[in-house]
Amino acid sequence: MTDRAQDKRSQASVRPRELRLDFFRGLALFFIFLDHIPSNTLNWLTIRNYGFSDASEAFVFIAGYSAVLAYGRRLTENGFVFVTARVYKRCWQLYVAQLLLFMAFTAQVAYTAATFNNPMYSEEMGIVNFFDAPHVSLLQAMLLRFRPTNMDILPLYIVLLSSFPFILLGLKHCRALLLLSSVLAYGAANLFGWNLTTWPDGSWPFNPLAWQILFVGGAWAGVAHGTPWMKSGRRIGGTVAVLYLLFSLLVVLTWHIPSLEVYLPDTVETILYPINKANLSPFRLIHFLALAYVIILATPGNSRIFRWTAIQPVIRCGQHPLEIFCLGIFLSFAGHMLLVELCDSLAAQAGVSVAGIAVMIAAAYYLTWYRKLEKTVAMTRGSDTGTAERDGPR
Repeated sequence: MTDRAQDKRSQASVRPRELRLDFFRGLALFFIFLDHIPSNTLNWLTIRNYGFSDASEAFVFIAGYSAVLAYGRRLTENGFVFVTARVYKRCWQLYVAQLLLFMAFTAQVAYTAATFNNPMYSEEMGIVNFFDAPHVSLLQAMLLRFRPTNMDILPLYIVLLSSFPFILLGLKHCRALLLLSSVLAYGAANLFGWNLTTWPDGSWPFNPLAWQILFVGGAWAGVAHGTPWMKSGRRIGGTVAVLYLLFSLLVVLTWHIPSLEVYLPDTVETILYPINKANLSPFRLIHFLALAYVIILATPGNSRIFRWTAIQPVIRCGQHPLEIFCLGIFLSFAGHMLLVELCDSLAAQAGVSVAGIAVMIAAAYYLTWYRKLEKTVAMTRGSDTGTAERDGPR
């Protein structure tokens, strides 16, 4: 086979990038950044104020979906051992990123607390124990059992991704058993309170036994990527989903407007509460699934919307989730510090929020440019090597 034929075959086997996933992942990163700035009025732009779920559910679901697109075909082409090695390589990258983020974020908070002589930052960000016992804190951080505030999603993703090779096997050979196992683990987490522990006391804010059901659900949806699904019942399903979203909105309004709480029947309150985030309360799970269902119906993957110039910055951020998430952690605390120490007016809150998002977008475009440059250099080197081999001595 000629080089040109090989190039055409490789190009044909490459799937077009799922821009819809990138867009909603980028949007989730923006929402997480805004939600991590306390007392920020622009938090009202995020979905957590209008329903039971928030951007965390979207992030985990998309992670499962993307994992299937990234590794699913490899299972058939290269085998289980190769896929497992690739997945665990990614887990190692995430683990290193978590440790570096821990050290840098802890230094950022400690420096700020010392500079402004304000111990509130250390207490609010959950790093007081680091100063009391730094050697133990570092060890526990390496075990993913000690984490500052707002640094809980990456450890969850590491745990979930480490199980992904087996999830892939289940999706390929016994989907019903995989789904049953996922539901049973989710039920056990909610019924019996099973969870992993943190140091010095407490449990994971994102219980992996519960949140895995979203990751598995995303992987399940990823298997059906690019194929027609739910041809019948869309109108009924969409109507039910919208009604549940409206019900959730009405309940959440009672949280923000106490005078409306009298209109919420006691029976409904007894059934609903507590809407637990750590164990992914069923009402949170159903709310996200309803929201995802409506979005999927409203915005097909091939929609021209995702080609609009105006939303390309969001898509760029969604294409670099690890880097932009880590950057958002730093920016959210920096924004919080500026609002506390300088000014917390509405204009200042808007300025901090817009500036942070602008930095995230700029970083995403830089990363995109650099990756393209790397590919160009790699292709040039490959071309030069091929030419040298063809022109070399026979």
